[in-house]
Amino acid sequence: MNEAKYIWKNGEMLPWFEAQTHVLSHTLHYGNGVIEGTKAYKTAKGYAIFRLQEHTERLLESAKMTLIDIPYSVEELNKAQINLLKANKFEGDNVYIRPFSYLGYGQMGIYHKEAPVDTVIASWEWGAYLGEEGLKSGIRLKVASMTRPANTSSMGKAKATANYLNSQMAKFEAIDCGYDEALLLDDQGYVAEASGACFFMVYKGQLISPPNDNSLESITQKTVIELANDMGMEVVRRRITREEIYIADEAFLTGTAAEITPIREIDARVIGCGSRGPITEKIQSTYFDVVFGRNTKYEHYLTYIDA
Repeated sequence: MNEAKYIWKNGEMLPWFEAQTHVLSHTLHYGNGVIEGTKAYKTAKGYAIFRLQEHTERLLESAKMTLIDIPYSVEELNKAQINLLKANKFEGDNVYIRPFSYLGYGQMGIYHKEAPVDTVIASWEWGAYLGEEGLKSGIRLKVASMTRPANTSSMGKAKATANYLNSQMAKFEAIDCGYDEALLLDDQGYVAEASGACFFMVYKGQLISPPNDNSLESITQKTVIELANDMGMEVVRRRITREEIYIADEAFLTGTAAEITPIREIDARVIGCGSRGPITEKIQSTYFDVVFGRNTKYEHYLTYIDA
């Protein structure tokens, strides 16, 4: 990965390789931690973090769900992210920001409330999550044999580290079978989400995305729905079956890392024209205009670090 100069940990700015944790930290053994993924883009006014407030609020909400007591406010964590970007003095077009809290060293056993809480923010330059070519030509998707856990046995609304074992296994299966990404169904056989992104499809003029019944409330998904509505597109949130996605006119994934990534094939079925479709391209270009500060209508979603 692209290393940076500093990592913020528990209120201190530490050199990258000094941000360490003990091998007996609680989260390493039992999986209870919470993460966020936020992105800053290099605009004409300098770096701007996209929807910083919402991402930080979601981190604290995830921590509340999983009974982790983060000792910092939204305002303090926002300021820490801004200061970290300034300290790291990046030069690339975009920077990924990873705030997270985990249970540290000092307590072993399943009960976790006596374990200390460590809060960390890292940032580094990170290009297209699914590849630059994927952004232009689209990716190949495989429906995974593993499903998203039901709400009766998981906390899908929390952006919790433990949830990502499910994603890791699905993604490995997809890549091992020659695909780029996995699509997971829920326990009833309806489309849930990709391993780390939300799913959209276009069918007969409608933009359709599944409800977040057992998955994370996505900030990028919410942004895309807002942009589509403002462009006069009809957006429908409903359950989607596996068979429906095979006959979609277009499809794409959304997420902080995935941004807007077109899908050209699912389970050996070519989607639409087999490349980035016109609606996907319109949403993608509009999204990049927003995050790079080229659309003043949505500038309120940007936090300029040099302001």
